[in-house]
Amino acid sequence: MQKITIAIDGFSSTGKSTIAKQLAKSLGYIYVDTGAMYRAVTLFAMRNGFVGTENTNIGALVKLLPKINLKFVYNDALGFAEMYLNNENVEKEIRTLEVSRNVSQVATIEEVRYKLVDMQKKMGVEKGIVMDGRDIGTVVFPDAELKLFMTASAEKRATRRYKELLDKGDKVTFKEVLKNVEQRDYTDSHREFSPLKLADDAIEFDNSDMGLEEQFERILNYSQRVIDKQ
Repeated sequence: MQKITIAIDGFSSTGKSTIAKQLAKSLGYIYVDTGAMYRAVTLFAMRNGFVGTENTNIGALVKLLPKINLKFVYNDALGFAEMYLNNENVEKEIRTLEVSRNVSQVATIEEVRYKLVDMQKKMGVEKGIVMDGRDIGTVVFPDAELKLFMTASAEKRATRRYKELLDKGDKVTFKEVLKNVEQRDYTDSHREFSPLKLADDAIEFDNSDMGLEEQFERILNYSQRVIDKQ
C-alpha cells in the first residue's frame, strides 16, 4: 500500500502531538514533533543567555546554530521518541512554561527556521510520516496528501495546558498559562517567516468540545480514506 505524508498544523495546546503520536502508531508511520525541535533550540538559547533575559542576543544564537545537534531517540518504555540536544535528553526540560514563554520568539528567527525546515524535509523524503507543527502543510510539506489544521478556543487550550503543567508539578497559575497561549497565538500567526496559517487544502479541525477518542477516530478515518485513494 502506498504511504502518504500527513501534515498536522495548528495553534498551541490543541493536542496536535498527542493525536499525531496515536495516528503514527496506528498506521505504522514515523512521528516527528517539530515543536520539540524549536523548543530544544530555545532551551539552548536560554542556557546561553541569548533569550529570556534583558539582553536578548539573537546574533549570538545564529552564530552557534551549527553547534546545535538535534535528534529523536525512540524510548521503548514510553512508546515515542524523545528529543536530544547535543546528545542530552531534554524531553522534560523543553516542556516547561519557561521554554513556552520564549519558543515563539526563537521560532521567528529566519536562520533557525531554515535550519529546522531543512532537517524536517529530509526526514519526510520517503513518506510514511506524521509531522506536526506550525508550518508543515504550508512550508515543509506543501504537497502532503493529507493536511489537518487543529484549532480550539484559547480558554479550552489554556485549561488543557494548565492541567498538564500541574500534573508535572509545575507551580503556575491559569492566568499565566492563558496569557502565554494568547501571546503565542499572536506571535505564531504574525511572524514574518513561515507564519501559522490554514493551508488552502487543509481540513480545519476544531476540537474544543471533543474528547481524545473521538478526535482520533475522526482523523484516522480521514487518513484511511486518503491512503485508500493512493
